[in-house]
Amino acid sequence: MAITVIIPARYASTRLAGKSLLDIAGKPMITHVVNQAILSQADRVIVATDDERIAQALTDENCEVCMTKADHPSGSDRLAEVVTKLNFDEQDIVVNVQGDEPMIPPQLIDQVATTLANASNAVMSTAAHAIENQADIDNPNVVKVVFDQDGKALYFSRAAIPFDRDGDGRKAWRHIGIYAYRAGFLKRYHQLIPSVLEQSEKLEQLRVMDNGESIVVQTIDYDPGIGVDTQQDLDHVRARLQK
Repeated sequence: MAITVIIPARYASTRLAGKSLLDIAGKPMITHVVNQAILSQADRVIVATDDERIAQALTDENCEVCMTKADHPSGSDRLAEVVTKLNFDEQDIVVNVQGDEPMIPPQLIDQVATTLANASNAVMSTAAHAIENQADIDNPNVVKVVFDQDGKALYFSRAAIPFDRDGDGRKAWRHIGIYAYRAGFLKRYHQLIPSVLEQSEKLEQLRVMDNGESIVVQTIDYDPGIGVDTQQDLDHVRARLQK
């Protein structure tokens, strides 16, 4: 069972133009992501991109580049093209590391891959971190997840779940946007019908669950790093990595 990290990286971004190539501590952001992935125990690291400028920036990096179509509706669809084009084995594990995660811990990559490898009844795994304050619980930009005693995801939502009716401080979990997939599932992902829940919450993982498949959740107790979605995020990451 091989483990591959695939990093989807588009040039277009609605909030930060050319985000993958923005300079952080003297290097394009995408190279920081690649370097973190290389530190994991993955057998391969592949960048999936639709832009030659990103491919050119990775010429001297220790990774593969796979050119993909530009019109994929999601990162999962882009990964599906890669595993089909490169003829991955059905049981291979693919970890989706976002191209705007220059501080992602290699340990997190390893954990979601191992979690899926040990969950024969699941097609995907992801991660969650305990939420420490009520503001994050109420924030619709912080995605929450609830899961059963075996770690199987029950629901993902932008709403405050679970609802703490009695005010006894029930723990809430923030979903961390990293996924591991079985390659065979990725190859048929595009055949799944988008669900009403997915369209309502704008969370693509709900399509998987609404089509009867299972996602297992790995909880972590360390800082998972931050993604770069805004100029403020970029300034924060630059300050930390510059040190």
